[in-house]
Amino acid sequence: MASYDPATKTISLTSYGITHDRIHYQLSSKELHQKTEGNGMGKTASSGALAVHTGEFTGRSPMDRFIVKDEITEEKIWWGDINIPFESEAFDLLYDKVISYLNDKELFVRDAYACADQDYRLNIRVVNEYPWSNMFAYNMFLRPDDDELDSFEPEWTVINAPGFMADAKVDGTRQHNFAILNFTRKIALIGGTGYTGEIKKGIFSALNFILPVNKNTLPMHCSANVGESGDTALFFGLSGTGKTTLSTAPNRKLIGDDEHGWTPDNTVFNFEGGCYAKVIDLSQEKEPEIYGAIKSGAILENVIMDDAGNVDFANTSITQNTRVSYPIYHIDNIQQPSIGKNVKNIFFLTADAFGVLPPISKLTPAQAAYHFISGYTAKVAGTEAGVVEPQPSFSACFGAPFMPLHPAKYAEMLSNKMVESGVDVWLINTGWTGGPYGVGTRMKLQYTRAMISAALSGELGLYNYDNYHIHSVFGVAQPRECPGVPTSVLSPRATWNDDEAYYTTAFKLTNAFRENFKKFEAYASEEIRRGGPQRYAF
Repeated sequence: MASYDPATKTISLTSYGITHDRIHYQLSSKELHQKTEGNGMGKTASSGALAVHTGEFTGRSPMDRFIVKDEITEEKIWWGDINIPFESEAFDLLYDKVISYLNDKELFVRDAYACADQDYRLNIRVVNEYPWSNMFAYNMFLRPDDDELDSFEPEWTVINAPGFMADAKVDGTRQHNFAILNFTRKIALIGGTGYTGEIKKGIFSALNFILPVNKNTLPMHCSANVGESGDTALFFGLSGTGKTTLSTAPNRKLIGDDEHGWTPDNTVFNFEGGCYAKVIDLSQEKEPEIYGAIKSGAILENVIMDDAGNVDFANTSITQNTRVSYPIYHIDNIQQPSIGKNVKNIFFLTADAFGVLPPISKLTPAQAAYHFISGYTAKVAGTEAGVVEPQPSFSACFGAPFMPLHPAKYAEMLSNKMVESGVDVWLINTGWTGGPYGVGTRMKLQYTRAMISAALSGELGLYNYDNYHIHSVFGVAQPRECPGVPTSVLSPRATWNDDEAYYTTAFKLTNAFRENFKKFEAYASEEIRRGGPQRYAF
């Protein structure tokens, strides 16, 4: 283990193979901001936030994420295109090369932990080449106090070397960047990419293995908040569907915006100590809480600023995936500690670019399991190279790139949780209405908020045919009325004004659902299989 001297707040990393003493330990956010700017690696925005460019990579690189195949993982991991195996010997050789590289670098080290519930706490040490990467770790992980640091023993270590480029032919990687989990050595090794999301997603992926296998606890790619009566709501969704936006509400306390665990005693806890929000088209009017969190201590990634430091949030010339990270205490209305009980509602968020799914629908348990396993959203033109029209995108459990086990394992755990807690499950379309992308318009945020509020308050009524219409293609129950939402908006077919075009597009999407689900059919019950769309076009 590394040696920490509490009197001088210095630390030795010789146990990791790092022999020099140019190590900055547990620097404050302000100190790391100053280091970054002093090194010419970032600028201060007019809000006081630090603005950086992450370099070549402005998002995760799923095909360059690996898991070491060893005695712990060989029989448990769902190996394939998502969980790509890496040899133990190759890992050891690459680790030594990264450490040799870091022995010539000034380093920034932070001790932190994940999981707000003390019974599930995971101590983490993060070793960074760049100061702003270490500031990101401060923002995103939970922060121990000085007394806790005196006896801190890290269980997992993140080694983050953005400037190190692997030699794919020699090192066994696909290209020069990589993110590799080693469950035996308890190391997340990251190189060749400055995208900070790889740091937090590495630990998230580790917990997605550790919690269900060792703790009988369901890890979830979701945001969560709690109401005045103590009821907890969960928001599942892929990037860009609104997890952070919709869970950050003035009348409910935020538990967390991305990663949570659901324990056997019906407690939900945040993995993290901060938020990592997309800021594309951010405005103070539409998302005041997130906008207000962008201040000193926050890190803006890959945004465009003018000479005065004013950010143009609509500018996507670097990437559509512009981001901000900030410690959760930048949000005023938060749950402390980040723990909730009494889960009453689950929302599956999807940005349907085909514009055919209802804006809100209530799911049966079988439908909930089907849609959880499917994890549907859609890509629109410009989000990826070669995407020129809407394309369906499926990510099992709304987070397949971070799920080491088979999706059926997580779906089974969620189904059991839903039955035990009597939770209501809703499918929310935050995507398009009145036609597909390029024809229709994006669902108004005010309408989506109103629908979620009505679901949370019980105003949408009981599940029966008087209050709901059963969608003729998808089989889901869509409410006929909702406070604060025009009745016409609740029927996606009615917003099109062209029944033939609507049903043609709807059948196209159902075919995509069915084709995607084929790889899960052997693991799903007949009831779950019937939870999907039953009508389809030939």
